[in-house]
Amino acid sequence: MLARPDQPCTSGDLPVTATTLLTPAMTGLLDRIRRAQRVPFHAMTPAVARATYAKAAEVLEPPRALLARVQDLAVPAADGTLLPARLYAPSHARLPVLLYLHGGGFVIGGLETHDSLCRQLAQLSGGAVLALDYRLAPEHRFPTAVDDTWAALHWLAGPGAAALGLDGSRLAVGGDSAGGTLAAVAAIHARDVGLHLALQLLITPGTTAHQDTPSHTLFANGFLLDTANVSWFFNHYIDFHHRRDWRFAPLLADDLDGVAPACLVLAECDPLVDEGIAYADRLRLAGVPVALELAHGLTHDFIKMGRALKEAGQAQQAAADALREAWRMHA
Repeated sequence: MLARPDQPCTSGDLPVTATTLLTPAMTGLLDRIRRAQRVPFHAMTPAVARATYAKAAEVLEPPRALLARVQDLAVPAADGTLLPARLYAPSHARLPVLLYLHGGGFVIGGLETHDSLCRQLAQLSGGAVLALDYRLAPEHRFPTAVDDTWAALHWLAGPGAAALGLDGSRLAVGGDSAGGTLAAVAAIHARDVGLHLALQLLITPGTTAHQDTPSHTLFANGFLLDTANVSWFFNHYIDFHHRRDWRFAPLLADDLDGVAPACLVLAECDPLVDEGIAYADRLRLAGVPVALELAHGLTHDFIKMGRALKEAGQAQQAAADALREAWRMHA
């Protein structure tokens, strides 16, 4: 079930027995994962973790939707590196566009792991989605992923959208997990440089410097995104003394006034849920329009489990509706 809280809220009053919060379907999925006894990411090298994640990333997703336009291309980074990207569009019309940043803790993930989700967002929203294969850690540590995101955003707002036959004046940015962090940071940057965004779509994003909220304790183990894996991701990506940089922890930005309207999709049983709620609250206090979708009884990454969880499709539809409305308002 998806809820839409209109007031600030926290997970600090959740029951001590966190597993009682899970839906039966989510409980069954987690049981299957435990029985499989998969090696955790933190026990792998980054290369092995990437291959493992790529192999399993779409197992629980619906078949890849057929679209009128799916195009592989390259986007120039600030240093001239050509970054792989993939465009998804339900038609060849001059559509608005979402720059999408995949999740994976800044270490794993890519175009293939999020292909199904990007297709769904394009199909359901009626707009185009450009997925960016930003460079990963530890080969490319902080702030390379941030810089790659900003370069792609500027490229789309400038010559990129026009070259692709898209409407760069109706530009949104979004992502899940680490990609949600990058999207939030991109929205702040866009505000700072006067680049208009119609929407920031933040799906289970990380926003804080350290893993110190109550939900990180409550859902530390057994809820898909375990503490040890989060630490492994972050240690590969960023030095500890840089974690309070707002480009890593957007909740610590000096101000959020004037950033793009936001749609946040959060999961109740996610270590990141408290920081997602805190970010929504901070945006609201800054006068930013916020739509908050909270998926009760589900874990991190639920939006990529559409074969098993009906709520995944509901969340995708909510995200698509927010995009469609934002693009219409800025037509």
